[in-house]
Amino acid sequence: MANWKQTLGMWGFAITKVPLIAFVRPSILRVDDKECEIKIPLNFWTRNHLKSMYFGTLAVGADVAGGLIALEMIKRSKKKVQFVFKNFEADFLKRPEADVHFICKEGGRIKKQLQETLKTKKRVTRDLEIIAVCPSISEEPVAKFTLGLSLKAQA
Repeated sequence: MANWKQTLGMWGFAITKVPLIAFVRPSILRVDDKECEIKIPLNFWTRNHLKSMYFGTLAVGADVAGGLIALEMIKRSKKKVQFVFKNFEADFLKRPEADVHFICKEGGRIKKQLQETLKTKKRVTRDLEIIAVCPSISEEPVAKFTLGLSLKAQA
């Protein structure tokens, strides 16, 4: 079940900063200090000609699942920290023919990364692992992503 208060907050951010995120209508299923799970529906706007999820939509889902934990931690720190993804790798394992859930369990690593950049004031880049599954079909991953999250505390 989606957390609508957090989802609406994310859509507000998306509309003003990255409108494409809002266009694919992700919903936050859970986000905490340890992990994040979001869902993107398979529909007319998010599917390809084979009726599976378009790889661009999958990239958006991986971006949101990894970035949302970092964004929440940065907000709670009340410090100015820039974040960006510096690299992106994807392994597409199966055709995602249903709503896709994107899961990032890297909260502990992101927290350490944030602490490091706040302490050193230098850019810190670490890889995050995100998996995508279609739980209505199978718990096996349909895709695996590695994104290089880069954080830099502002002086």
